[in-house]
Amino acid sequence: MDFGAVGTPRARAALRYVAALSAGPPVDPGVRITLNFHPDRLIGGLPVLQALAQDGAYHSQFVTGTSNGGLTAHPGGDRHRWESRIFGGVYDDADPHERPVYGALNFRHQVVGAAPRFGSSHFRLGADALARATFCYPDSAAEPADFGVAAGMSLVALAEADERDALDDYVEAQVHGGVLLAAHVEALVLDASYRGTPVEAAARLLPCPVQWHPGYRLTVPELLDHADFRGQQYVELGARIAEDGVVDPRVIGDAARTGRYELQDLKKVWHTLARFGAPEGAGSACQPGGHTPGVSTPSA
Repeated sequence: MDFGAVGTPRARAALRYVAALSAGPPVDPGVRITLNFHPDRLIGGLPVLQALAQDGAYHSQFVTGTSNGGLTAHPGGDRHRWESRIFGGVYDDADPHERPVYGALNFRHQVVGAAPRFGSSHFRLGADALARATFCYPDSAAEPADFGVAAGMSLVALAEADERDALDDYVEAQVHGGVLLAAHVEALVLDASYRGTPVEAAARLLPCPVQWHPGYRLTVPELLDHADFRGQQYVELGARIAEDGVVDPRVIGDAARTGRYELQDLKKVWHTLARFGAPEGAGSACQPGGHTPGVSTPSA
């Protein structure tokens, strides 16, 4: 298997290491990797989309120091240990910018992206990302035993047969060799709640197309019906921050930037919204590279 086109020796070594652990059918070349994230959060005091526009690249937690999961990307931290185990130690002493970025394989063709637990919006990567990605199931935080590369793996079958919660049954992807917005991103797909907001304005400055999915949404009564998912205190928090009786990603993001709420508490509100407030067609088929059913193309 030739990984010579992947940019760095470490990335090539990581791909070869995981390829030796992989077996199964090749990934459908029409499937895409998505990078789910919250587009209205801050990185180093800057709105994340503004930071992305300045830098032109999507970076890992090792670079940004932020995450929509756990913050363990540092020497001795869990993320550092997981990567050492998965990639045979090739990144142990690497510069943070050399490390892979994390997404998921959208084999279910979800218009909201493959791993919405990490955010309402996503970058959809081009087909070239498949050949320089490694995969695992379940999430690397669970210290999985099953790995794959696009040339052959059994992870999709494992995920389809599993009975994990809908927020946890994604095939994690680790993309090696960097993600440049202008070169590697087919589209930024935003939640509809950001139409007409500063998020949309910032997105229009990025060097990639902007598309939309129908949006996550729960009324307060609907939210309160799901207290057993993450806890009563989190649905009550959602009810407090709701606007006009509705919780959506923009509302949660606005609350996060006030500094009045614990971000981990708001993350639980988001999980509840993501689990029970997904738009119709969240699992409908996409056509990568063209118009995606349920996803609107940019307006002029």
